[in-house]
Amino acid sequence: MARPRTSFVCQQCGYQSARWMGRCPDCGQWNSLTEESVESSGPSARTESRWMAASSGSKPLPLTEITTEACDRLKTTIGEFDRVLGGGIVPGSVVLIGGDPGIGKSTLLLQALDHLSRIHPKVLYVSGEESPHQIKMRGERLGVESDALYILAETSLEEILKSAQALAPSAMVIDSIQTMYTAQITSAPGSVSQLREVAAQLMVYAKQSNVPTFLIGHVTKEGSIAGPRTLEHIVDTVLYFEGDKGHPYRILRAVKNRFGSTNEIGVFEMKNEGLAEVSNPSELFLSERPEHVTGSVVVGSLSGTRPILVELQALVSPTNFGMPRRMAIGVDPNRVSLLLAVLEKRVGLHLQAHDVFINVVGGLEVDEPAVDLGIAAAVASSFRDRPVDPSTFLMGEVGLGGEIRAVAQAEVRLREGSKMGFKRALLPQRNLAKLNRREIGLEVIGVDQVRSALEILFS
Repeated sequence: MARPRTSFVCQQCGYQSARWMGRCPDCGQWNSLTEESVESSGPSARTESRWMAASSGSKPLPLTEITTEACDRLKTTIGEFDRVLGGGIVPGSVVLIGGDPGIGKSTLLLQALDHLSRIHPKVLYVSGEESPHQIKMRGERLGVESDALYILAETSLEEILKSAQALAPSAMVIDSIQTMYTAQITSAPGSVSQLREVAAQLMVYAKQSNVPTFLIGHVTKEGSIAGPRTLEHIVDTVLYFEGDKGHPYRILRAVKNRFGSTNEIGVFEMKNEGLAEVSNPSELFLSERPEHVTGSVVVGSLSGTRPILVELQALVSPTNFGMPRRMAIGVDPNRVSLLLAVLEKRVGLHLQAHDVFINVVGGLEVDEPAVDLGIAAAVASSFRDRPVDPSTFLMGEVGLGGEIRAVAQAEVRLREGSKMGFKRALLPQRNLAKLNRREIGLEVIGVDQVRSALEILFS
């Protein structure tokens, strides 16, 4: 009997090697190569398993002959979820949702299917980790009771596709993709080969049957979705469910979306009866803001298409060590170091003998340069021990020369500030010339240098 051929495959990037190595030479991950069986080069059942792709009968068409039809998105009536997806669920789309264990991925999708089942007949929830009895217990806690919501406890891809074809659901959830396997691959469930093949076949099924499919994915210690990066390239949309287990708030973030804007976020609050959407995140993040406290500044941020006002806090104190500490939570630490150097050189703040700590309140992560002016103002406020007017919020990108550069969609941010009750806003001078001040409803002040902005704030 011929000895079966094996290969060592990296579970992070998919690199293959004929022998085991402690470190993957492609991605640099340690102890990530596992032994998997190699299929023969002749025809196999794996080729026959792609009957769906072979039966499509598609042929090349000129671009001018392709007609476009208006796509009616499926609404889950969960406003935050629909907005992150770009306005609703696109028929035939494949959505991958990742997040830490216990963050609420299964809870969110079970609630979404419950809302869909009230409008569209027959939705299917496939679980490879829980029994139908366990899902029923969670459904009772969440108040999910629908005759159109079907539960299937199965890990075999072939059986799942048979059940889906017989049921013809309006939407389907796979929980989770790492537990599914196909008989055409001999490796264990969760391996690179299984993940790639199962995701590819589910993608083909979704496109041909026009059934939107949601895949729940496990994450690694670094927070990325486990498995090869090709998994994220196969699907149409990649969502990350973020949040600290110590806080009740959860953030659903879109990092890839073929049918909507990326970096869109939705805010939820975890309650006993499930996830509740937060329609006004600015009010949430500013609800416990202390007034007349040094180092506290409100900035106008933009996440996707949504303007959000967030509070930045800075603490500057003399250091007890030879090397001062620099710590940032919620913003890029390298960006903070750059801004501290600008304050040293252009403004004259001597921060070399001080520890600097920056925090974005509420656990939100802000990665756009429009919050540069807010970081600089918070640091200066704490260093000079002078508070910033609580009715003022800031926006602006800071350059290495100390200049303040224009930001995108300044008018949208100003309207959000006016709605939240702020009276004054500091923004780049170039944005000021393009605004209609009568429609905004608050005092706007244009600044072109960090030094002049700080003089206005502390005058």
